Formats: sequence, structure tokens, C-alpha cells
Amino acid sequence: MKIREVKISDIDNLSSLFNSYRMFYGKDSNIKVAKKFLESRIKLCDSKIYVSEVDKCLTGFVQLYPIFSSTRVSKYWLLNDLFVDANERGKGYSKHLIKKAKNLVKDTSACGMMLETDKTNNIGNNLYPSQGFKMNKLSNFYEWTPD
Repeated sequence: MKIREVKISDIDNLSSLFNSYRMFYGKDSNIKVAKKFLESRIKLCDSKIYVSEVDKCLTGFVQLYPIFSSTRVSKYWLLNDLFVDANERGKGYSKHLIKKAKNLVKDTSACGMMLETDKTNNIGNNLYPSQGFKMNKLSNFYEWTPD
């Protein structure tokens, strides 16, 4: 198993994984939308995407976005997406992807990394604390979306 940064040549395989990830969160299947979104992220270099690969087959990915903490006057990373193919779960790929994300934080001298997951995501809600993430109970998370 290898963890590496994504390449544009991975786009078809990554799009399939990303489509499955979106469906996990209740979105309709749409490979075309997934591919277009990922192509933009890769070409614009506005996120970091790492993949787990076994025998030249992508088994999972993690996508992080740079943000900034004004109070800490530092870069901060948002771990926005983490997904491992359902047939490949339980093999430790997600832990290796998280380790790669932690290395990105250190390598970029960022002050930390944050993430959000659904309360119903039992796998993630068990995984993240086991990997050293702590729930921030001091803050409220608010969201605004246009009508």
C-alpha cells in the first residue's frame, strides 16, 4: 500500500471514489459532476488530495483545504473529505491517509487541522478520536446557505 499525492492521470479512478463518497452522504450519483469538481481542485491547486493505492488501484483518498486562523496568525488545514472504498475498509488505509494529512500540517508549519463529520457517521466518530482528534466542545458550529 502506498500513500501519495494525486495526479491528474488518477482522475477517472478518483472520480469514482469521490462519487461513492458523495453518495455515502446522501447525494445522487453523478460521476460527471465529481470529475469536473476534482479536475478543478487539481488544476487550480486549491486543495491537497492524497490517495491510498494498492496494486495500481486507488482504495481511498483524503482532501484538505488551506484556511487561516487569525487568532493564531497561522495556516490551518480543513480535512474536508476522507473516504475508503467499502470493499477496502478495515485495512488501515484511513489511518495512513490521516497520518499523511498530519504530515502536511507539520510540513507547512500550520497550527492544526480541523474536520466535521455527521453525528450519524459511527465509523468516523470512532476513527477520529483514535487518531488524536479532540472534539471542540467550546465552540458552536454555525452555517449559512443562500435560499
